[in-house]
Amino acid sequence: MTVPAQRVRRRPSGRVLPLLLVVAMLAPMAFLFAQHHRLTGDDRDLAVRERLGVEYLRALGPVTEALVDAQSAAVAGRPAGRDALDRAVRDAAGVDVRIGDELRSHERWAGLRAKLEALPERPLTDPEAAFVAYGEVTDLLLALHRKVRESSGLVRDPRQDSFFLQDSIGLDLPTAMVAAGRLADLSALGVVRPATERARTQGELAELRVGALASATDLVAGLREAVDSSESTDLGPNVLTPLDTYQRAVEALAAFSGPSAGSKTGLADPGQVAAARLNAQSAARQLQPVILDQLDALLKERIDSYDRDRRLAVGAAATAVLLALVLAGVLIAGYRRARRHTAEARRAGDSDTGTVPEPQRWAPAAERGIRPEDHQLLQPAGSGRDGGSERWGPFDAAR
Repeated sequence: MTVPAQRVRRRPSGRVLPLLLVVAMLAPMAFLFAQHHRLTGDDRDLAVRERLGVEYLRALGPVTEALVDAQSAAVAGRPAGRDALDRAVRDAAGVDVRIGDELRSHERWAGLRAKLEALPERPLTDPEAAFVAYGEVTDLLLALHRKVRESSGLVRDPRQDSFFLQDSIGLDLPTAMVAAGRLADLSALGVVRPATERARTQGELAELRVGALASATDLVAGLREAVDSSESTDLGPNVLTPLDTYQRAVEALAAFSGPSAGSKTGLADPGQVAAARLNAQSAARQLQPVILDQLDALLKERIDSYDRDRRLAVGAAATAVLLALVLAGVLIAGYRRARRHTAEARRAGDSDTGTVPEPQRWAPAAERGIRPEDHQLLQPAGSGRDGGSERWGPFDAAR
């Protein structure tokens, strides 16, 4: 009787290990994808918020120009039309309502608007008081420019070209416009001041002149640096022409606002300074939308690149997952095919030897192949072959 060999159970590690390696391969890829998605998401959110800052600065440009014009009219004693200023304030208020929460500018805008609405529509009798009153409002306006740049993240822009653009449009240009307006207005006030205040007037004019020219010089240098460092082919041709016009206007303002040796008062001609200020402001009006458009275009292009990178990352991750699933499917199919071949080979080997495994001795008779009719009753000792039985007599033992 043949005793079947016991089956040896295979260790599953040889089959499970490739699947574990596939899963382990996906783990670092998932980590890298999550890191890339988070970093690009942060950079994209910053660029989107910067575009909101550009939109807010675009609304503040007309307010700055109208306020400088209103200040000049008030100092000169002329009736200043409030239509341009009121229209600019309404437009800026709409922008603040829409994106002020994101830029946290509500409080500063509310303070500036209150000061703007408190300005008298009629010219004040005291030009000095008008100069001081408008000076306070322009200081609040410049502070709002700084707030928008900080809260929108423009001051933290990582690219060199867009950083110089935002610095020029959010800091240098409005500061230069306000300083040029104050310089022209103070030149008009200086000629009517008493001779005893002439020294003070000359000092104030020199300070304003240095401030206006410094801001304009920083603006020109920053824009040229932006053009030189940018990869955009549109930035240079669009910016350089209005920039040259603005630079010539600022140089004329610097020449006309200097002390005049032939003047009795030693001060510059107020008419020439005012005309040079108007030319500089007109050049700034042409330059301002160009800078804003170029800055917005750079930010939009950056957002599109982030979106493209994120789509490529998603596609790469999906491809990696698909390949891992295909590899896992191949391993599982190979494992099942190997098991099926092993089972078929075992059945083929059993049929070739013709051996039947010995049933267990303690199994029931039906499982051992014994039929009920094969059972024979136990016979007493000494029974004949014919199945008869005789009783022993009392003297049978002596025989």
